[in-house]
Amino acid sequence: MQVLQVNNITVNFAGAELYRDLSWALGNRDRIALVGPNGAGKSTLFKALLGQIEPDSGSVTKQRGLRIGHLPQDISLPLDRTLIETALIKPSELAQAEERLSAIETRLADPEVYGDESLLSGTLTELEAELLRFESMNGNRHASHVRELLAMLGFTADDYDLPTTALSGGQKKMVALVRLAVSAPDILLLDEPDNHLDMAGKSQLERFILNYPKCVVIISHDRYLMDEVATQTVELDAGKLTTYHGNYSYYLNEKEIRRLRQQQQYVTQQKEIARLEAMIERFERWAKQVLSRKHMLAARQRRRHLEKMAERGEIIEKVTDARLMDFKVDGWRGSKKVLELVNVSVAYDDEPLILDADLLLRHGERVGVIGPNGAGKTVLLRLILGELEPLAGDIKLGPSIRIGYYSQEHQTLDAWLDRAPLDLIRNMQNSSEASAVNFLLRMAFSYDQTRQPIRSLSGGERSRLQLALVMLRQPNLLLLDEPTNNLDIASVEVLEDALDDFVGTVMIVSHDRYFLDQTVDRLVEIRDGALREFHGGYTEFLEAQAQK
Repeated sequence: MQVLQVNNITVNFAGAELYRDLSWALGNRDRIALVGPNGAGKSTLFKALLGQIEPDSGSVTKQRGLRIGHLPQDISLPLDRTLIETALIKPSELAQAEERLSAIETRLADPEVYGDESLLSGTLTELEAELLRFESMNGNRHASHVRELLAMLGFTADDYDLPTTALSGGQKKMVALVRLAVSAPDILLLDEPDNHLDMAGKSQLERFILNYPKCVVIISHDRYLMDEVATQTVELDAGKLTTYHGNYSYYLNEKEIRRLRQQQQYVTQQKEIARLEAMIERFERWAKQVLSRKHMLAARQRRRHLEKMAERGEIIEKVTDARLMDFKVDGWRGSKKVLELVNVSVAYDDEPLILDADLLLRHGERVGVIGPNGAGKTVLLRLILGELEPLAGDIKLGPSIRIGYYSQEHQTLDAWLDRAPLDLIRNMQNSSEASAVNFLLRMAFSYDQTRQPIRSLSGGERSRLQLALVMLRQPNLLLLDEPTNNLDIASVEVLEDALDDFVGTVMIVSHDRYFLDQTVDRLVEIRDGALREFHGGYTEFLEAQAQK
């Protein structure tokens, strides 16, 4: 059953048209993955569904009483509360329902009401309707339901007293999700809920979405997550929505089939159009030569046929490939022994993280670093970079190693936030303005973006800029800390191909399971202060863990 309809909406944003005559319908049990390139307008579409922006034309219609919950990309929690205190804060709709119930109960105690049969009957009817609404939001079991959801998302009673300031980014998202879901809204809009989650958190998120009894729409770049939870994949690209009735893998296969079919139909139609245009030209030439009304009418008839095809939207568009960043790292061989850790111990904020660790990286290896949030994955990279000193042990880099570093929070851009990408690239390249602009255009930036302050760029755009810096450095050892977090899937696939072609060594910290399967042949798990190695990809690692 459809609960929400988008009816031919047109939306302009920052002077550009995002969509024209866009239509969509959501069913009460749909689980939808909303995909598309960065900047396509996915988050803006969520805002239109929420009523936070008004379409320039068209409308969004909702079933009477429909409640929508929204988990945004960026989460802020109260700073002066514990995890459990924050999770138990009642959603505004539930708090308002409690106030209405309290007001009705006060009226029932009024002699003027309970002494008047008509007023009493009306008030009792109102109470019954409000109680049903209260129960639909799980108001009777709010506290117990909060604890159930916290457990489903991986929290234990030992976590309850943690201050919100001590929570990781992933933990904050899960607390916000509990607050959102506890009143069971009819539609959940989840905007990149998996960002900053570790592997265990992603599995718990999958289980939560699969068990949610109502409609869920998720924006995500995690291909495994979308494969597990989505029954529909809806692509937003170039202002158009296209629905695929299956998960992400189904979408990829079906999209390629449709693309090939469209290209074949385009070629066939173009041949027919060329034949008709040649015929029109021939009839028009004959009509001029012999003043033939018959040939003139034949030419007009065929030209009108082509015009009607265009008016009815029957002209098949040529298949065009999306504009992607041109990312390639020209590595070089360097030392055979790239990196060695010998009996390394390190602490962070006076807490021991890694103890007596040994690790050896040789030329050409692709190593993924995994482990729960807070285990020390980023700290390991900072040790290798020399930004942190170990408490004990030795860290040895090969004599001809040049590092290219991608930081999780884009810290490599911090000193340039008020400058333009053009300034940064010119400084890095020592190049002309034209050369730097051309380089940025190849990395899928627009001409205007090359001159905008870096702080105005989106997360995905900053990620591409960081990758551009890595490329310019021409490293032979790549240290990548969560490189896929803000990239759209098409850009991640470009990165995967570039790493496959890279002549050098790669160490990747990532929670992106699909990305790890595509890029690494060895895993290092950091857990409980120890480094444990596994030869194989992430899926093989999971299978090995399951057999223990």
